[in-house]
Amino acid sequence: MRTLRFHEFGAPLDVLRLEDTAPPTPGPGQIRVVVQTCGLTPADWALCDGLFPGDLPRGIGLEVSGTVDALGDGVTGVEIGEPVLGPAPFTGPTAGASEQALLDIWFPRPPGLDPTAAAALPMAVETACRGLEQLGIRTGDSVLIHGAGTTVGYAAVQMAVRHGARVIATAGKTYADALRAAGAEVTGYGDGMVERVRTLAGGAVDLTLDAAPFSNVLPDLIRTVEAPAHVFSFAPPGSTNELGINLGRPDAPLRHEAIGEYAQLASEGRFSVPVAGTFALEDWRTAAAASLSGHAHGKLVLQIS
Repeated sequence: MRTLRFHEFGAPLDVLRLEDTAPPTPGPGQIRVVVQTCGLTPADWALCDGLFPGDLPRGIGLEVSGTVDALGDGVTGVEIGEPVLGPAPFTGPTAGASEQALLDIWFPRPPGLDPTAAAALPMAVETACRGLEQLGIRTGDSVLIHGAGTTVGYAAVQMAVRHGARVIATAGKTYADALRAAGAEVTGYGDGMVERVRTLAGGAVDLTLDAAPFSNVLPDLIRTVEAPAHVFSFAPPGSTNELGINLGRPDAPLRHEAIGEYAQLASEGRFSVPVAGTFALEDWRTAAAASLSGHAHGKLVLQIS
């Protein structure tokens, strides 16, 4: 099978290779899928750069939609040929950006949810759900989602609205209208952002979620709330916290169970993660360059089969 992986750590465009290798064999509790689509995320490039070092080679592609073609020992409740989606393990010699991939965690892909839309869900849904949970969002809260044009931010806006929060979102023009349609009040980035947010909210917001942690605006976000601890940010591992914001608990459980719930909502047209482009597996380099530019404006998806 064809797979996208790296044999040494380094810049993704330098170390990644599209290679042929034997299909992986599912272990106990795993399934193998014929991959239809694979979402790309910043975590893929971090793995190439040495995040979570381990044995090499290592595959990339942490979001998978496909059909089941093999079952490991002890697996029940799923059948060969069933369409599924889920997060792919990232510690093996291959991962989701392959013609076949292993899954430890999976969910049925509901009828009406196409493979491309399905592959856009896992990381954005899990991350946004976990962030809002650690933020402590409650019905009636006023919540600022900064970076609502990112896939995580876009998901978080919809989740917060479903929680019954009043949502103010910072976003560019690309998704501003869609975010308003989802129930958010939207304002732009840049100079005057704090004042615009506080004007919309009639003062400080109760909580702020930073879904664009590399934008260096945390001092401004602190000014949108009453106390720094009311700001949650998806800061990278090892970040220091001189500002006193909420960086979450390092032992916080992953919220993978939300993927199935939001996949069902997506199939009903009540939730989405925007897809900015699809690429054939052999065009991975173009997709990677677009993602690494920081200006993809949505999920980038590899079409595998």
